[in-house]
Amino acid sequence: MADKIKIAYLYEDLMNTYGDSGDVKILRYLLNQQGYQVDVDNVSLGDHFNADDYDFIFFGGGQDYEQTVVAKDLLRHAQTLGRYIENGKPMLAICGGYQLLGDYYKTSEGSVIKGLGILPLHTVFKPDSRMIGDTKYETEFGTVTAFENHSGRTYFDDKQKLKPLGKMIEGYGNNPEDGVEGMRYKNTIGSYSHGPILKNQNIAKAIANMIVKNHKARMGQPA
Repeated sequence: MADKIKIAYLYEDLMNTYGDSGDVKILRYLLNQQGYQVDVDNVSLGDHFNADDYDFIFFGGGQDYEQTVVAKDLLRHAQTLGRYIENGKPMLAICGGYQLLGDYYKTSEGSVIKGLGILPLHTVFKPDSRMIGDTKYETEFGTVTAFENHSGRTYFDDKQKLKPLGKMIEGYGNNPEDGVEGMRYKNTIGSYSHGPILKNQNIAKAIANMIVKNHKARMGQPA
């Protein structure tokens, strides 16, 4: 029987814009190629969830209304997700999912959507200056090309703790001022890249390797 890797897809039914589900499909394919069976659990509103039961967590992007709904339910999981991230286990969060790992998302009306508060970052919505189009940036994994479409501007509140995923070559990334895209903290990656991002095999293979390493550790297998 093939060794089984477990992936949690958070709010797949609500947070899946611009082909984000393709990221999970790509990882499943790469892990299957390495001989692993992959089970994907879709975790949605009201569902029980323990991050420590999984080898990888994926959190996609969504529209503002869906993000508001998800944010309220998501707070139940702050402790288990915080522990998972601090323990250096792999997670990929795209757009709205990335924003919700931070402290808050401030809307154009001035209201505040509370995030998980796991990572020191915040997002401010600017409806008059939407950032949309093709992106290209340089990462530790090599060059990444993707697509962005967001009005939220994300800022790091602790630049010693959080590092950018990449340096912009084309497009906006986190915001128009900083010239960087996404976030890296331990083995958690946040990004505004749709398309999906893991069509870039360099970063897809790197994350697949993180997943295998975490799986072996979780199962007590030699690295």
